[in-house]
Amino acid sequence: MDKAAARIFEALQNGERIAVFADYDVDGATSAAQLLSWFKALGNQATLYIPDRLTEGYGPNDKAMERLGKSHDLVICVDCGTVANGPIQVAVNSGADVIVLDHHMGGETLPPALAVVNPNRQDETSEYTYLCAAAVVFLTLVAVNRFMRDAGKSAPPLLDMLDLVALGTVADVAPLVGFNRALVRQGLTVMAGRNRPGLVALGDVAALNSAPKAYHLGYLLGPRINAGGRIGKADLGARLLTTTDIHEAQALAERLDALNKDRREIEAQVQAGAEAEAESRGLDGPLVWAAHRGWHAGVVGIVASRLKEKYNRPAVVIGIDDEGVGHGSGRSISGIDLGAAIAALVREGFITKGGGHKMAAGLSVAEGDIEAAMAVLSDKLAKQGAGEIGPRDLSITAIIGSGTASPELIEQIEAAGPFGAGAPAPRFAIPAARIRFAKPAGENHLRLTVDNGSGPIDMIAFRAFESDLGAALLNHAGQSFHFAGRLEIDEWGGRRKAKLQLEDAAKAV
Repeated sequence: MDKAAARIFEALQNGERIAVFADYDVDGATSAAQLLSWFKALGNQATLYIPDRLTEGYGPNDKAMERLGKSHDLVICVDCGTVANGPIQVAVNSGADVIVLDHHMGGETLPPALAVVNPNRQDETSEYTYLCAAAVVFLTLVAVNRFMRDAGKSAPPLLDMLDLVALGTVADVAPLVGFNRALVRQGLTVMAGRNRPGLVALGDVAALNSAPKAYHLGYLLGPRINAGGRIGKADLGARLLTTTDIHEAQALAERLDALNKDRREIEAQVQAGAEAEAESRGLDGPLVWAAHRGWHAGVVGIVASRLKEKYNRPAVVIGIDDEGVGHGSGRSISGIDLGAAIAALVREGFITKGGGHKMAAGLSVAEGDIEAAMAVLSDKLAKQGAGEIGPRDLSITAIIGSGTASPELIEQIEAAGPFGAGAPAPRFAIPAARIRFAKPAGENHLRLTVDNGSGPIDMIAFRAFESDLGAALLNHAGQSFHFAGRLEIDEWGGRRKAKLQLEDAAKAV
């Protein structure tokens, strides 16, 4: 950290040419936006470079790093670079110093960068392995600030950056524990101030009409920023987060919203095919996987997440391009380290490229090697116990009556937040309730009103018709059910009332 902070301070003092090479997801965009905004406030207009997902793939590549190395004095790689030994050597040979600010799993040999700041280096001994790249970048700027103060210089306020750190942390599904929890809690407060034009515009197009919560970052804002890197222009998200022009912010937000709608359509097609292929292969093994020519590489990660949730198994989905190269993404379940297994496949020569962290990883593999690589990956995950995991359990915090939940109760619960990965919100069960109203909403959601004698409560079951749940509740025939889910406040139509976001139901016997 000291090496990185000292070099960044030196570059700012000397007015050097700085480039920021970022990943194309939300963590990359929020990491880049922090640096670009901070540098700009100090009079340095840094260059942003985000690779195209389809043509360049994840992380630094030789061509881009050579170009940046020749035209810049310092290249900072954010949310990538820890295992990009070759491309970083190219940048160094081209005349630039390179700094890596990352959180992905490190290899046995670090790249030839001036500094690699990463809580998941193999020689790292700190407890902060759960940080995402946005948090690593924030801490780096804190360190640079120390150099600024020692030199008697003022620096832009860093607390204003915490809205970006919170967004990157939640969208990257980093656990909301320890320092992450503090960052997100304060970041939500900063975001509620509506001082960043890009986030204000994005919240407006996403119909966010209340103070932001971690849920909104993960399910409303994050997917729209990701849409640029998935199926649009890779730098749209970072540009949105750095602009100070409200008109540009509005135009970028609307474009990302439209791309997100397109992404959902593409995702639905790929998901249907992936589920069919996975089910034909069998769902009892330690790994669920699917691969097909023409599947859009920008949505395979989301589809892998859907398969993981549906089957409670680590999942990998691979899209094969016209060159016969498979570009895949994987998602894991608690207790199974997918990133380490993918890294082992690279070392052993089964795939050409890959890396990530415990819960998510990406890979590239020749089409003819996919079957063998997935078989080896399955064996590695089996040794971690992935094949012995049964259906997902729902842990119930408490039982409540259908009419006893109130906005005041929910506000008290939310005061203990933020809730998210690693710190789930309380889950409540409503026992033996009858369905008063049930109606499909959108393509695969279901709206309900139920009552177990203490009064009615409305519910929403997202993606209910992707499983047997939707049909069972819609065709209830007067049967009573036990319901389980998380409480939220519904402010639709100006009325505040409690609502349950339904996760599962079972017939009451």
